[in-house]
Amino acid sequence: MKQDISFDPVEGVSVAIAPAEDGALTPASQPVWQVYLLNHNAYPLRSVIVNAHGYGQQPDGETVRTSTLRYLFEEVPPRTAVPIEPLDPALFHLNNQYWVSYYRGAQIFDKKYIFVPDSIVADNFIPIALLGDRVGVLHS
Repeated sequence: MKQDISFDPVEGVSVAIAPAEDGALTPASQPVWQVYLLNHNAYPLRSVIVNAHGYGQQPDGETVRTSTLRYLFEEVPPRTAVPIEPLDPALFHLNNQYWVSYYRGAQIFDKKYIFVPDSIVADNFIPIALLGDRVGVLHS
């Protein structure tokens, strides 16, 4: 049963959040941010599903949970970045979770990437090679 399933670790796959390349602004005149799935491997990822949602507390203490959105990518080519969704800065105070599942051959892999509250800040920016050295927050 469950003990017979091989749970190999996810390697070479990460999620990044960076300011939108086109400089788009929200209605509140804040920059729009883009979430990316990064495949650093030399092989493609197939049948990729990304399950995205946010959860946490509002500043007044009210518990909040965003809608769950699911994205499907038939293939993510080697050494590429694909946009998942835009992210409004008004959600940075929440846990922003991206659960990524994909196939490599017949083996399925999955991993949760959680950006904790207030982690999407300039202090955590690094250059991200697959985004043309644009800066952002990387979660591996």
